Amino acid sequence: MGSTETSAVHLDEWTPARVRRTATVTVGLLMGVWVIDYVDRVMMAVALPYIGEEFALSKTEQGWLITVFSLVYLLCQVPGGVLADRFGSRRLLVVSLVLWTAFTALTGLAWGLVSLLVIRALFGVGQGLFPGASFKALAERTTPGRRGTAAGSILASNQLGAGLAPLVVAPLLLVFGWRHTFWVVAVAGVLIGVALWALLPKALPAALSGSDRIAGQTASGGGGLALVIRSPSVWKFAALFCATNMLGYGMITWVPSYLMEERGISLLNTGVLAAIPGLVMCLTTFVGGWLFDRFFHDRARLYVIPLLLCTAVLLVLMLRADSAAGFTIYQTLALGVAGLSTMGILGMPFRALPPSIIGSGMGVVNVGGQMAGVLAPVVMGWLVDRFSYTAAFGLLIGTTVLGALIAVIVPQRPEQFSLATKETV
Repeated sequence: MGSTETSAVHLDEWTPARVRRTATVTVGLLMGVWVIDYVDRVMMAVALPYIGEEFALSKTEQGWLITVFSLVYLLCQVPGGVLADRFGSRRLLVVSLVLWTAFTALTGLAWGLVSLLVIRALFGVGQGLFPGASFKALAERTTPGRRGTAAGSILASNQLGAGLAPLVVAPLLLVFGWRHTFWVVAVAGVLIGVALWALLPKALPAALSGSDRIAGQTASGGGGLALVIRSPSVWKFAALFCATNMLGYGMITWVPSYLMEERGISLLNTGVLAAIPGLVMCLTTFVGGWLFDRFFHDRARLYVIPLLLCTAVLLVLMLRADSAAGFTIYQTLALGVAGLSTMGILGMPFRALPPSIIGSGMGVVNVGGQMAGVLAPVVMGWLVDRFSYTAAFGLLIGTTVLGALIAVIVPQRPEQFSLATKETV
């Protein structure tokens, strides 16, 4: 009786205003970190022409500089989620940020292909620990009813970082050179790390965050990770995320090189043209999160499939464009439409998984998305070396259509989502 009264008093301290403030500050801080995350990640693609020229690297070798990061990043998704579930989000967030900032700075000291590959792999470890900790922090500090919109905001910040990166990095490359540019960006990582540690709010009580929602299910399933790995639904979403994420990774990696080498665009103008689609995609991801929550949260299939097919059509028009401006216009439209689908693709697993295992669950789902980061840079680089940029970008049309086909078989509603291999009654 005494513990119940204590719990009630404890919950009384959490006024609606305090709950909202906790969610708002958490989302704002995590968005800031995700922006730095993507700036650090995308700057390698912007710098590739200069790095490739200095070390005489082929397009395939340049692709491996992106792929080695993505491969290690992928392998760290599940361990990062498990560590977040076990040790809490705050420590792992800061550890992750410190590691990837250090290896961002060390990239500027590389002396050849092998050293770059090693440094970028270790950079992947630092960033790979972050998503699970980020999703865990969000789940601990938001109520279930606001979690979909909060997740959409964080996902939109990815595109904001991808859009800002060319605008920030291109002038730095011209002024400082590619080596010093990595050191400058590392300083921003240090600053956001300090802010995160100092300002991240205390987690909500379990009764408010929903952490106790299905405690019995996780207890009876032999552990959260075991339940997640045995879930067919988790792997269906991972496959969907892989197919649809090929587009983003392919564009981020190869559009800057394409514009400079095939269209003869200057570095500064390339930065502007490469930034526009990412910034538009950031905006449409926000809009898509609202549309999904408002009208389609129980009918994700009807929302996602038409958007992906429309994206594929716009990519065909992009490849047929006669000018750099036309290419960018259709690329912007394609990524804008794809951005609308983002919350439909990731919203359901994020909403359905209980906060107690959200790190592990989203870690597994994110493995699928990061497989795209492993495949897209090096496969497209090989296609450029062997055939052309047209063949490389054509690959993205096929994977986008594949995503629409996979969307046919994924669960649409929370009650269709099962953590175990058999539905529970």
